[in-house]
Amino acid sequence: MLRFDLPPVWSNVTRWEAFVNFAVCGASLLVTPWLMVIPLVQGFVRGFLGHYKCPAHRVWARLFESRGWGGKKENAGAKMFANKILFIASLVSVMAYALGSDFWKIPCIVLMVFTTLEWAFSFCAACSVYGLWYRWFPPRHG
Repeated sequence: MLRFDLPPVWSNVTRWEAFVNFAVCGASLLVTPWLMVIPLVQGFVRGFLGHYKCPAHRVWARLFESRGWGGKKENAGAKMFANKILFIASLVSVMAYALGSDFWKIPCIVLMVFTTLEWAFSFCAACSVYGLWYRWFPPRHG
């Protein structure tokens, strides 16, 4: 359901965050898989608590607003859903690595693909699924 109880987020800030997550995933593949803890924490905070509870989001939003780079305002609900997916995929990646499996690379690479779609083309796959779900299964009121 669209979340109107939360302040909307700037489109270019979420695109920048997607680029940062892309870079972290890439660094995880090249340096150490433990870097996947960063998107895990960010996905948890932004996905379950809200974007404006995330210190990094507040810094980026303030910076982008001051420079006029914010873009358009978007509903936070779909972006929160996308961050929940980020959290789950990062958790699977970290847990797989902690258990000694090379499977950790799969969710990491999948996240790189989807974050690229977001930062390069402003296409949020999780947001599309979110919208489709509520189109097919609208919430019942009363």
